Amino acid sequence: MHARADAPFPGPGSDNPSDTLADAIDAILPQTQCTRCGYEACRPYADAIARGDAEINRCPPGGEAGMRALARLTGRPVLPLDPECGAEGLRRVARVDESRCIGCTICIQKCPVDAIIGAPKKMHTVIAALCTGCDLCVAPCPVDCIEMVPPQDAESGWSGAQRDRARARFARRNERLAREAALRLARHADGAPGPTREPGADRLAVIRGAVQRARAKRASRDPLAAASGSAGAPTHADPTDRSA
Repeated sequence: MHARADAPFPGPGSDNPSDTLADAIDAILPQTQCTRCGYEACRPYADAIARGDAEINRCPPGGEAGMRALARLTGRPVLPLDPECGAEGLRRVARVDESRCIGCTICIQKCPVDAIIGAPKKMHTVIAALCTGCDLCVAPCPVDCIEMVPPQDAESGWSGAQRDRARARFARRNERLAREAALRLARHADGAPGPTREPGADRLAVIRGAVQRARAKRASRDPLAAASGSAGAPTHADPTDRSA
């Protein structure tokens, strides 16, 4: 996926004092929040570039067009995309295989822009129009029911309007998470009884049970897999195994 660099952005010497270099860099970045650059989101990467702590070639979603825009803004040379960060490619969005989803909510928690909806023990689905293609939901899925596919509209680019909406959704999600964390702290400070078990133990038990049922269901459909002991199990580690 590559971002369009045709949207205006504030440059050096802007009349608006709030338009810092980091703001201008962030305005160019695609806001996929994919972390491929090595930072936890687009804004921290923009801050690192502005400080001189990071090169401008660490954003595969931004691609060559985005890098050239960053080069014009910062006065730095255009460099080959850092291979450690991945390769530039066409836009992809996440899709949930509804027949295999166990409703564990892990993907919902991983999505940086709240593009996945669902409820515990219920089937989840991705709102493709909101998906940034970050693929952060794929690896943690305990039953491998998420894949990255071309969007139905066949739009391979990522427009400035999509970028700005993604930035806003990311900010709203972080604000919501901060409010929820503050509320939990306030309840604890008020003397509300705390959990008697390890935090998240009940949720982990639910996920383990759902994974076991999914594996048993696959085994019943594939006797050879059951005989070999694989039972169609996911190839990655159990995300609920804290010994990993």
